[in-house]
Amino acid sequence: MRKVTSQVAVVAVAVASLALVGCGQVNSLRAKQSVKDANTLYQSGDYKAASEKYEEALAYDPNLADIYFFLGNSYDNQFKPSKKGEEANDAFLTKAIDNYKKAASMMSSDKIKKLSLEYLVAAYGPDKLNDPAQSEPIVEQMIQLEPTEPTNYFALAKIYEDNGDYEKAEATYLKAKDVKPEEPTVYTTLAGYYNRQGDFEKTIDALNQRTQREPNNPEAHQTVAAFYWDKANRDFRLNEADKKKLIQSGIDEVNKAIELKNDYVEAITYKGLLLRLQANVEKDATKQRALLAEADKLKTQVEDLRKAKQGA
Repeated sequence: MRKVTSQVAVVAVAVASLALVGCGQVNSLRAKQSVKDANTLYQSGDYKAASEKYEEALAYDPNLADIYFFLGNSYDNQFKPSKKGEEANDAFLTKAIDNYKKAASMMSSDKIKKLSLEYLVAAYGPDKLNDPAQSEPIVEQMIQLEPTEPTNYFALAKIYEDNGDYEKAEATYLKAKDVKPEEPTVYTTLAGYYNRQGDFEKTIDALNQRTQREPNNPEAHQTVAAFYWDKANRDFRLNEADKKKLIQSGIDEVNKAIELKNDYVEAITYKGLLLRLQANVEKDATKQRALLAEADKLKTQVEDLRKAKQGA
């Protein structure tokens, strides 16, 4: 009798195991179908229906790490900044953050982990939760994942800058330059920071560091010229002598750009603008007329180049 009972118990365990395997396979198939349906809805922009399907997929298989990102993003897309403060609307952002965190903490693909962290930072940004204290450790984690990616340093530096911690902000922008000195954006982003701080000398120095690395890039020289024009045109505190120096420096840089690319529309446009500024500070009427005539000639050249490109 005991032998029979023992055999029945063994069979029962075996049957139960088979049932679990069968159930697991069914759930896996159902999860895949739900993900397929959710992806279609997500791509069509129906984020409400997509989030329901992603939830369904995760109910069948909670180990689909990458799906937590798409679920989070579906909720994120339902959040409306214009309705911030409304309980139902804010709940979308809470759910988005929860799912981004899950995707970042689970064995997600590197791409999904990175995206999850980036969207988490955005969720704590000024348009949403406006909580930079929460963003800082996330960006630091992004830097650990990609220590040579300058955009991560830009994000951290901007957090410091927005908080008024300018010493840390500058140090972090400089760190971005150190980790990837061959990347042009590290110089233009650093220049943008100095320009916002009202430090024109450091702004130009950062841009000049780029032109030294890219002497044959017309866009690099044109960028410097644009900053000279902007300073000379907008800073009404400048005396006449300083304004003339800035204008001439701008013309020198824009000439380098045009020498490298003689049909560079933007550079030719800025040269005309700089010549008009130069005419404004010129006392000699003959020279002034000559400068304006040259500016008009450049304007016509720009129009002809644009027409030619449109025709092509």
